[in-house]
Amino acid sequence: MSVENNNEWNPKIIVIACNWCTYAAADLAGLNHYEYPADIRIIRVPCSGRMDPLFMLRAFNRGADGVLLSGCHPGDCHYGTGNYYNRRRQMMMKRLMQFVGLEPERYQTSWISGAEGSKFAETMHKLVEDVTALGPNRKLRDER
Repeated sequence: MSVENNNEWNPKIIVIACNWCTYAAADLAGLNHYEYPADIRIIRVPCSGRMDPLFMLRAFNRGADGVLLSGCHPGDCHYGTGNYYNRRRQMMMKRLMQFVGLEPERYQTSWISGAEGSKFAETMHKLVEDVTALGPNRKLRDER
């Protein structure tokens, strides 16, 4: 869907979610009928520490306008220290995005536990607002 062909552009957002917390929060949000934008696509990973920076770059290359990595609160990781690895990667990822010419705001991180369904919905609304304000991703996009 391009801006030229459609009067109303909707961002394509990828959410890489920890299986134990954020994915459970997404499930809880659905069970409690909390509404959140349909512009997101959730990819479940075992742990936020499993997220490789290449996943983010690949998502932008394949047409994503924004990427959110979300996992357990620091100290509550199911695997012990996975989210600490993710926290250390955040600064490197923001710098990498600036280096390749993408706005660092297109990549975000959040900590959402499995009991925070309402926080999940709020985070998705804010993410869509932030990415919509930036507009479509026109850099790093594969032109197939």
